[in-house]
Amino acid sequence: MPARPVLIDLPTCALTQTVEFLETIGADETVGEPVEGLAVAEDLRAARDGWADDVEATMLAARALVGISAQSLAEVDDVVTPPQLRVLVMIASRGPLNLGAVARGLGVHPSNATRACDRLVAAGLLDRRDDPADRRNLYLQLTEQGRALVDDVMDRRRHAIAAVLERMPALQRTALVPVLATFAEAAGEMADEHMWSLGWTTPSAADRAEVSGA
Repeated sequence: MPARPVLIDLPTCALTQTVEFLETIGADETVGEPVEGLAVAEDLRAARDGWADDVEATMLAARALVGISAQSLAEVDDVVTPPQLRVLVMIASRGPLNLGAVARGLGVHPSNATRACDRLVAAGLLDRRDDPADRRNLYLQLTEQGRALVDDVMDRRRHAIAAVLERMPALQRTALVPVLATFAEAAGEMADEHMWSLGWTTPSAADRAEVSGA
C-alpha cells in the first residue's frame, strides 16, 4: 500500500504560514544542491492534486532544515566522523551502553563498533568502565568533552533556526509554531536509529514515560 502523504492529515490552512518562513530562509542559499535520490513516488502525484504548492513549499522547508543540520555536522567534522558522532548521540540519548548495544544500534559488526569506540576513547570523548553489575562487561559513557561536543552540535542547530525565525515578522513567526507542531504530529516519530544516523539525540525511555504520564 502506498505511503499516506503527511499533508493529507493537516488542516488545509495550516501550511499557508510556511510561505513566509521559506522566503525568509532563502533555501537555495542555505542548502545548495538538492540531495540525490529523493524522488517523489508517481503513485502519490494524484493525491497531491489541488495542493501541490503546499507539498513543494514543505519540501523546500525540509531542504532548508536539512541544510542547517548538515552545516552543524560539517562544523565538527575535523573532530569526529559522522559514524563516530552517531555513537556519541546514541550514548547521549540512551546513557551508558556496552559494545554489543552500540553495535546493534549502529547495525554493524561488533568489531567495527569496537574500532569506532576505541578512537573516541583515544580522543577523550568516551570513557570505558567496568559494569558494576558484571565486571566482565565494559560499558561506555560520554566524557565531559564528549557531552560538550554533542551539546554543541544541537546548540548550533538551535541558533541557526533561531536566526531564521528572528528574521520573520513576529505575527508570522507566532503563527508558524502551531503549524510545525501539527506537521510533526502528523508525520509521527522516526525510529531512534534513523535519528542517531542524522546526528540527532532522542528522548530517553524515562523522558518518554514522564511525558506520556503527564
